[in-house]
Amino acid sequence: MIVVFVGTAGSGKSAITGAFGKYLEENYKVGYVNLDTGVKLLPYKPDIDVRESITVEEIMKEGYGPNGAIVESYDRLMNEFDEYLNKILKLEEEKDYVLIDTPGQMETFLFHEFGVKLMENLPYPLVVYLSDPEILKKPHDYCFVRFFTLLIDLRLGATTIPALNKIDILSKEELERHKKMFEDLEYLTARLKFDPSTQGLLAYKMCSMLPEVSPPVRAIYLSAKTGEGFEDLETLAYEHYCTCGDLT
Repeated sequence: MIVVFVGTAGSGKSAITGAFGKYLEENYKVGYVNLDTGVKLLPYKPDIDVRESITVEEIMKEGYGPNGAIVESYDRLMNEFDEYLNKILKLEEEKDYVLIDTPGQMETFLFHEFGVKLMENLPYPLVVYLSDPEILKKPHDYCFVRFFTLLIDLRLGATTIPALNKIDILSKEELERHKKMFEDLEYLTARLKFDPSTQGLLAYKMCSMLPEVSPPVRAIYLSAKTGEGFEDLETLAYEHYCTCGDLT
């Protein structure tokens, strides 16, 4: 089973990869893949690591800025695409789970040929889109996360589930509020209907469409510190793998 973690910088991808992997290792053989050319330290030991080929730090010595170096690193990785794909496929045969940690700059993975082509060639990968509670302030923020999850699914061609990370920083009441917004689409749409802003109107129209266009996935709630939600994620990964991507 292949689980891929995506999310913006600081969303906790590497922390979740390491902590969830440690949780799984109690019962399974787990492989780790690091696709971030810019990361310095990792909370897990990768079996496959793109930094063995190129790092952002090395490219910046050539005069590139940080963002340009990230893009350039993936341009250069394309020359070794087949090698990395074969390594990951072999690791998938040897392990029960393969956890893939993607770049801190999410757009690098989503919009570069390397990430898209990789996902097209992996067997039934499950993508977990991590969001940070700090970005969820207003009802239209939840609509954005739901739709962006759908867009990642569309872009990568892989089942994608929304995950609220770092729930250990939330009070019980705050977590319940987040769950209400994520899980009760009628409630969220009703809240948006009374938002007079342009954002509110747009989000209302978009969320009204979600039941028609969104695949049957459910949100999960995670914490790398406490391990909360790991059992739910394991169950989702199992359901996804056994039904070839159908999470009904």
